[in-house]
Amino acid sequence: MASFEPYETIRKDKDGQEIHLTGRAVGMADGKPIVMLASLGRPGSDFDDLAERLALKGYRVILPEPRGIGGSTGPMKGLTLHDLAADVAYVVETQTAAPVTMLGHAFGNRLARTTAADYPALVSRVILLACGGLIEMPEESREALIGCFDESLSPEAHIECVRKGFFADGNDPEVWRDGWYPQVMRMQSSAVRKTDVEDWWEAGGQPMLVVQAMDDVIALPANAHDLKKRFGELATLAELANAGHAMLPEQPAEIARIVEHYLAT
Repeated sequence: MASFEPYETIRKDKDGQEIHLTGRAVGMADGKPIVMLASLGRPGSDFDDLAERLALKGYRVILPEPRGIGGSTGPMKGLTLHDLAADVAYVVETQTAAPVTMLGHAFGNRLARTTAADYPALVSRVILLACGGLIEMPEESREALIGCFDESLSPEAHIECVRKGFFADGNDPEVWRDGWYPQVMRMQSSAVRKTDVEDWWEAGGQPMLVVQAMDDVIALPANAHDLKKRFGELATLAELANAGHAMLPEQPAEIARIVEHYLAT
């Protein structure tokens, strides 16, 4: 098995406040670098399976933790996606060699695209899993998403929200019973609201792979189709059957195959 190595670095924001950034890396130090950004209020460990598969193929994978998870700390209010992209850029600058492939899942896809747009010299291409943000989700999906972070719910009601919002019919939501950080969700959601979609939607014109789960009720397929229409040959669209918004624990081998093929080309 591949070995995950922790890292920690500190940067200062525009107001001089310290931001502690932690995470893990896996793979040979000289491997081609990939930075993976997790879903809303979720930890970098969501990518452990994919990261290990890619590390065994010779890639160097960086898994940053957002402010509020692990040892990552810093101001949590009044932020935009540009502020959070500055965190990611600093990790790239201090932990690996640019340019990197930036991979983002759900909320992380927005942050990946913001980083690519704001720091084009650091990012060579982006991979988007569950690329929502333009086409609104149905209200019942929004309620399920919010319920995943509602600590007042019973365990049964909570896992039902996870199932309805994140998993395709027949897939087991128990693998994501834990790993929900309400404070981080609130910080990231606020940052999304404070940032114009057009600031990041096109990822600064970087080449992209879009992996679209066909049963995703939060990041609807229309989002992926919009990107493919806008970008044409610059965007590669891969459709994933039997997967919802969670995607990573639902179809780990197929996602790894799609990503590996894209990276190889």
